[in-house]
Amino acid sequence: MAGNANDKGKLGYRILLGAVVLALGGSMLLYLVPQGPATGSGGLSSDTVAKVGDQTVTTQDIQQQLSQIERTNQVPQQLKAFYAQQILQQLIFQREIEYEAKRLGITVSDQERADRIKMYLPMAFNGATFIGMDQYTALVQQRFQLPVATFEELIRQGLLEEKFRKLVTDGISVGPEELKDGYRYKNEKVKLDYALIKPEDLEAKINPTEAEIKAEYEKNKSKYQVPERRTVRYALLDVNQLRQTIQISDTQLKQQYQANIQQYEVPNQVHVQHILFKTVGQTDALVEETKKKAEDVLKQAKKGAKFDELAKKYSEDPGSKDKGGDLGWIRQGQTVPEFEKSAFSLAPGQISDLVRTQYGFHIIKVLEKQTAHTKPFDEVKDSIRAPLLLTEADKEASHTADQLSAAIRRSGKISLDDLAKQYHLTLGQTRPVSASDPILELGNSQDVKDEIFRLPPGNLSMPIRTDRGYVILSVKDSFPAHQGTLEEVRDRVITDLKKEQSVQQAKSKADELDKRVKAGEKFDAAAKALGLEAKTSDSISRDGSISGAASGKQLGAAFNLKQGDVGVPLSLGQNWMVYRIAEKVEADPANFEAQKKQLTEELLQSKREVAFDAFKSALSDRLLKEGKLKLMPEKLKSFGNLT
Repeated sequence: MAGNANDKGKLGYRILLGAVVLALGGSMLLYLVPQGPATGSGGLSSDTVAKVGDQTVTTQDIQQQLSQIERTNQVPQQLKAFYAQQILQQLIFQREIEYEAKRLGITVSDQERADRIKMYLPMAFNGATFIGMDQYTALVQQRFQLPVATFEELIRQGLLEEKFRKLVTDGISVGPEELKDGYRYKNEKVKLDYALIKPEDLEAKINPTEAEIKAEYEKNKSKYQVPERRTVRYALLDVNQLRQTIQISDTQLKQQYQANIQQYEVPNQVHVQHILFKTVGQTDALVEETKKKAEDVLKQAKKGAKFDELAKKYSEDPGSKDKGGDLGWIRQGQTVPEFEKSAFSLAPGQISDLVRTQYGFHIIKVLEKQTAHTKPFDEVKDSIRAPLLLTEADKEASHTADQLSAAIRRSGKISLDDLAKQYHLTLGQTRPVSASDPILELGNSQDVKDEIFRLPPGNLSMPIRTDRGYVILSVKDSFPAHQGTLEEVRDRVITDLKKEQSVQQAKSKADELDKRVKAGEKFDAAAKALGLEAKTSDSISRDGSISGAASGKQLGAAFNLKQGDVGVPLSLGQNWMVYRIAEKVEADPANFEAQKKQLTEELLQSKREVAFDAFKSALSDRLLKEGKLKLMPEKLKSFGNLT
């Protein structure tokens, strides 16, 4: 697949440290998370989180990996603890593998590493001749943004893990009964009559009585505190208004254009679609089957079938499949050589023959081509104007903010009104706000909120930068925190009461519907009588789902029932689902042979993963008991504690 090593991957991609990672987040480029050799030995440093043998894992190691991830993926603050824990586990496992390999005498030879490098970087060789260290170093840096030593260490670590996987999983096989059970599990289907009962749908119809409201308030009185609230007057230096007064000349635009001319250089690039048939991890026999399937789809494409529809139906690239195989524009050097050579040799509208890469077979269609050129000034000047206008307005606003700060420091008694008049600021006043209330009129800045509750009454704040510009604050009124009266917190009490009653009603309605249907009432009539909507699902398998309702796994018990049976009401968080088996489709034995090979591969892969996970757990347990693994998870305070 064509992709970009700088593209943002999905947050859910597998964090695999100390190994080569293929196919991250839907992209088939080779992604690497740099990790050098194990750090530290001997004694424990103050930031050591774990020790395996004489090798340590430190908070610095974890932060290095986290920073690498954050270069291409925005990590929400609340997920950093989770990421840190995952990174720690992977780093510990890497150290454990190294320890166990040394104990057992398992090594990776230079030849094995060289062969793997040749697989990933075939362009590093002209035939059997190495291109030379300088070109090789530049190639590794260009493709992976890594120094050669780190890249080759990653290759070694990946090969070492492969050897352990082979040791652990080579003897695993799939028996006839497992195949039959797997076939049945995958192919059994059920169609359901069902009703989904959501508390949120019931809330609007709930009208608590005055007695219920008072009782709820009295029962949970301490819960209904009213926090401190303050009203502030403010003077705003509005950057948006300032931008409207600034003029940018063509001379300034041309200077900016010339200073950044490289930004407007367009390289050779092509806009392509592709259909991918994966062969990664397949046996030779399965590769041949995949090739035949690809050749059949290629014939359809060459005969005029719609390419985007073929991609949506057949492509195994999750990153482009739903977009009809569209990869957007790709530049030279962004993709594997075989893909690039074919893509850049085609004319717009042309479809390639099968293209084989390390990821599988590709069918490529070129939509547009663009030769290298520099965009002319007239084409880009409007795009230059907007950011230049922002920069100039920000400079002027910053200069005015400095003048305001100086004026406030010179005279602590200068009034907000005088400042606003002198510097043409917009005056305003907030409603009474608490520390948790949004203050949209001031850009909802946390700095503004903090200053409101820190500022002594009668004082002026220094200018604070917000999304709207710079703001100066003055506290007008302060209302201390107190126990809320019923009238003050009535809306909160009613909201809580509605949620509580709606959850109870949802459970009651589920039980009542279940009772009525089991007593012989028709499902749709019983649901309607309770104000619920009855629906009938499509036939689903265990790995399918009912959109907006439940997954096949959550409905696992349904596959053990007969047609006409009513399942036990299913709890889905606060929602409830009541269902009846409208139709059950047993697995057709006639199709077993056709699926046998693929099913065998899937079950083997699943069993291998389970076995390797068990090996990892057993290795950690053994090293812990032997005192070779020591954990200090409390050192992860800056990320969040391990659970």
